[in-house]
Amino acid sequence: MTDELDGMYDTFKALLDSFPPAEAVKRLEQFGITAEIVEQIRERHEQQTIRIKELEEPHAVILGNRDTWYTGPQAKDKCWPAIADLLHKDGWPQDPAIKSLDESSTRVVSLLNHPKEKSFSTRGLVVGYVQSGKTTNFTTVMAKAADRGYKLFIVLAGIHNGLRRQTQARLVQQLVEPNPSMWSQLTGLETDFTPQENPASYFGKSNKTHVLCVVKKNATVLRKLAKWLEKASTYLEDCPALIIDDEADQATVATASINPLILSIMSHLPKSAYVGYTASPFANLLIDPSAEDLYPKDFVVNLPQPAGHFGTEVLFGRYALDGEDPEHVDDGYDMIRSVPKDDVPAVRPKTRADVEGFEPHITDTLRRAIEYFWLVTAARLVRGTGNPHNTMLIHTSVNTAVHNSFRRPLEFLRKRAAQSLASPDYLSGLRALWDMETARVPAQDFGETKVPFEELLPQLSGVLDSCRIIMDNSSSEDRLDYENGPVVAIAVGGNTLSRGLTLEGLSVSYFVRSVSAYDTLLQMGRWFGFRNGYADLPRTWMTDELAEWFRHLATVETEMRRDIDIYMTEDENPQTFAVRLRTHPSLRVTAAAKMRDAVVAASSYGGQRVQTHYFHTNAEWLRGNIAAARTLVDAAASNARRVEQRAADGRFVFRDVPHDFVLDFLSNYKFHKKSPENDAKLIGNYIRKRVTAGSLRRWNVAIVGNPAGKGEDFTFARHVTVGRNTRARLALENPDPDFADIKTLMSRRDAAVDLTGDIGKLTEKEIAEERRKQLPDTGLLVLYPIDKLSRPSPSKTLRAPLDAEEHVIGVGLVFPKPQNADSTVKSYISADLSNVNIEIEEEDYSLVDGEDA
Repeated sequence: MTDELDGMYDTFKALLDSFPPAEAVKRLEQFGITAEIVEQIRERHEQQTIRIKELEEPHAVILGNRDTWYTGPQAKDKCWPAIADLLHKDGWPQDPAIKSLDESSTRVVSLLNHPKEKSFSTRGLVVGYVQSGKTTNFTTVMAKAADRGYKLFIVLAGIHNGLRRQTQARLVQQLVEPNPSMWSQLTGLETDFTPQENPASYFGKSNKTHVLCVVKKNATVLRKLAKWLEKASTYLEDCPALIIDDEADQATVATASINPLILSIMSHLPKSAYVGYTASPFANLLIDPSAEDLYPKDFVVNLPQPAGHFGTEVLFGRYALDGEDPEHVDDGYDMIRSVPKDDVPAVRPKTRADVEGFEPHITDTLRRAIEYFWLVTAARLVRGTGNPHNTMLIHTSVNTAVHNSFRRPLEFLRKRAAQSLASPDYLSGLRALWDMETARVPAQDFGETKVPFEELLPQLSGVLDSCRIIMDNSSSEDRLDYENGPVVAIAVGGNTLSRGLTLEGLSVSYFVRSVSAYDTLLQMGRWFGFRNGYADLPRTWMTDELAEWFRHLATVETEMRRDIDIYMTEDENPQTFAVRLRTHPSLRVTAAAKMRDAVVAASSYGGQRVQTHYFHTNAEWLRGNIAAARTLVDAAASNARRVEQRAADGRFVFRDVPHDFVLDFLSNYKFHKKSPENDAKLIGNYIRKRVTAGSLRRWNVAIVGNPAGKGEDFTFARHVTVGRNTRARLALENPDPDFADIKTLMSRRDAAVDLTGDIGKLTEKEIAEERRKQLPDTGLLVLYPIDKLSRPSPSKTLRAPLDAEEHVIGVGLVFPKPQNADSTVKSYISADLSNVNIEIEEEDYSLVDGEDA
């Protein structure tokens, strides 16, 4: 019976090549197969679809109960096995790398429509990480879709020729060359789309090949493609098409030309699936879902971060999210180096008016970054492992004239360095730089061995001789070409280097470009990606402000992905969920045009923790907050129903304090303006609304310090004294003397300071549940007296002394999760750019409407 069922199931799988699952079942019944066997086949197929739907990764938010027809590769497949073989040869391990790629691509293909359905128009979005292998993922999706009968594959590959060419080359290598008889190409390595005379030769019934078309998002090109497809409409009725939009947030959303042209192309394809790929989906998730547009109405897939990938959080650290224990949130690697504010005018004109005649000056910081790049290149030659190329990126401006102005001073620096290799003083400086950097980031932390200076020194002369200075921009003929042997290059560029394009062997970046939006900033980070064989060596030089922006962005990115994962488990779909994007006072979420459908977000604090981590360090500001805290504690001591003193822990809890005193405190305590989540006015309005609803009328006010009597005490009120806390600031090479970021304030234990019972081992979720049981309507406000010196422990290498002029008062607020509907207060997802004192450079979209080049 089992053999018979296996044979019948193989027949069913063969039928799935020609029919959707429901139709394939009907065909089995027409063959006279018994109802019992048909039901067993249906159950086996259902088990396979459940396996796909319940894959641990990737997570997906899906519209309705989409028919999961694709259950994975089959023995007869040709395109996917060819890719798997190539990856094996390139050194990819089967587990976890190829297995993870197989599963994630299978999940995406399972969300497409069956190619034999009469008509469909699917819209989905795949969210990856910058430089994390998205191209390999969508190439694999294309391969598996081709193995199942999709015919036409259109890849929208950014707005620059460089990315289009790189994408064409990758697809030809991985799809076409292993199975040349299965593919026809409408585009070439050097040629974007040009109309072909005879559409029937590509789409006629006699042509069984798949058709590949890799185009730029350029209006002229897409207009020609749309017109050609319109003329070929007779042949397209039974032509299942997959449109992959690489960098889907760039030029696709809210552009007057590209967006309508993509929709026009889809209108000529009765069977089409549009799948956007991006690492910065902020614009895509702000499209109006009800409009006839490219909002991912059918699915959003959240790709997992691959092992060994350098992402925003790994490099910059991030802040704790709601419900996270701050102790488990890392500060990131010590790989970011500071560019002093005073250096910026030397490498970038302040305004557009200053561009003409601008001459960059090689500052000490930039010189050190370049010299470190040459040392890294020499060390990698000694190691002889990993990517054979070595690239440094210098990105200071979007303006091509500024890029080109760097050629002369960089060439001069290279020649002078080559001549100086005979100078003991120069070599002594290089040795000091190498020893300092390799001490700050030990090679053994990454499974590598430090290359001694004596071993890399013999390589330096060859490195300097082979190093090319390349101006990679739209006005230059220079291009990074990794196809003709190992490259050593310092690339100066802007938009052509900032989207999608992989900079092979990138180890050093110097980045002072000013941007105004999350997505632009994230995509500028070419230093994200894989660094096999040199994970200990990458460094990025940038201003402290940009580093703080990236840290905030890492938090936004993690929160956004968590939202997608949460919605997956809450019966939401892309039409009903809206990912929340926390704001920053100096950054927009995305370009203003892309936010036209963004709405005023209704925010609530129910079930959340709010805490301070930014502070001024001047005495006047800090003394005002000390006064506000002492006034609150004095009132709490006089009006609480019960006071608990825990001398051994340095803690006090004042129970059931009337909410009026908390509101008075919020009106007097000053939050730092860089903390939009700590908006005293919004929090106060929320509390008043909850009080009206019968909640938050009483608060527990807690003080969290250390045991008193050790000479480091802080007195809030009579008989209320605790030892001060130590909270070191994040170390910056060029710190603002009136600013400190302590990153984390409140521990998980602190958030449960007013709960009774054994709470020491409770998880965040269990603490929230205990709060719901014990104190369903009571808020918690925690005060932290922080020592003004706050020196870090020696092991905290990314921390520096707080060095404030007065002791600091930190504040944490814990709001109970309402049992019924929560109250909301209004908060915008836009940002105030009025305080940004440098000229902002937006992404340049002029190329999308220009003539194709």
